[in-house]
Amino acid sequence: MTTDKIGRFTADGLPVLIGSVPLDSHRKALDWIFEATPEIPLWPQLPVNPWEQMLSQFAEGLPCIVEEKRAGSEGRIYYDISRPGFEEAMLDFYEEYLVVSEHFEQLPGSRFQTSEQRAFGLYLFAGKLSGQSALTAVKGQVTGPFTMLTGIKDTRGRAGYFDDTIRDMVIKSIAMTAAWQTGFLAGHSSKPILVFIDEPALAGLGSSAFIGVTTAEIKEMINEVAGAIHRAGGLAGIHVCANTDWSLLLNSSIDILSFDAYGFFDRIAPFKNEISGFLDRNGIIAWGGVPTSRAEDINRATGESLVELWESQAASLTGVKRDKAAVLRQTLITPSCGTGSLTPESAKKVLDLTREVSSALRTTYLGKDLKE
Repeated sequence: MTTDKIGRFTADGLPVLIGSVPLDSHRKALDWIFEATPEIPLWPQLPVNPWEQMLSQFAEGLPCIVEEKRAGSEGRIYYDISRPGFEEAMLDFYEEYLVVSEHFEQLPGSRFQTSEQRAFGLYLFAGKLSGQSALTAVKGQVTGPFTMLTGIKDTRGRAGYFDDTIRDMVIKSIAMTAAWQTGFLAGHSSKPILVFIDEPALAGLGSSAFIGVTTAEIKEMINEVAGAIHRAGGLAGIHVCANTDWSLLLNSSIDILSFDAYGFFDRIAPFKNEISGFLDRNGIIAWGGVPTSRAEDINRATGESLVELWESQAASLTGVKRDKAAVLRQTLITPSCGTGSLTPESAKKVLDLTREVSSALRTTYLGKDLKE
């Protein structure tokens, strides 16, 4: 936890989104984002774009990664360390890593810079930041190392997590990519930079698929990425879509914990003491109280019903040290997950609800409203 950095930013119940949007236009996505969250906007990821799939978008620069038929339904991504020249390519990777890890100013132009082809929305977003008068902070995101390592397999189906060579390279690559993105965004805005590590695969901890995975190893890799974000001057968040080992994350080096409060609050509520300790260390909760998983939940939801849900959930975290207003001051209001798999109509409602809930809570508990 970096209290010196987190002290620059107060959450105050502001609305924030998770990156994916179900559109085919980055410009339209940014219009939606700046309308819903002008205080803390983010760059859009468009899953319909074959260059912006969750695994491939941040696998750039890794010498072991192979992508085939990217634009087709039979497209796949895998790792192959048996390819001719891999040893030399791996040596080049580590030589470059050693340089940039000591000299972050050399990250631009390195293999760890995310290309415009892979993240057009990031570059378009950066160009729009200077004219935003409501800006309080800026949010970016990277695919987390555990999700990458369990998602990318070799030709025999063995996950990269279980190959020591691949695991180390992936962790270091994502750490440096996150550091580059932090610096890139900071170069376009003087506001605090929040970079979230997206880790949906952490929902599978404890399952038979992850036998042999230890929490100590996961904590170490998360801390390595978070540490790189901190060194680059940003705040590190982590987003998990469902249930996981919350104690692991609450005791890691992250500054912001993003979780699905709408569907899984009952799973994190028993960790009240750990949450209290996290808040005591100036941690921030990104409260995913706006549903995104099921169309019927989205259709049924109203701003009033979601405010009432937050109030009932937040009550379980209050006590002698903090009331609901104090909890809200260390809370960001978010959707439960990204909207990339929704229809555009449902996604737009999710974005509108996120702003509506934030505005209502800020008015009630902090005496602050969002600027229209």
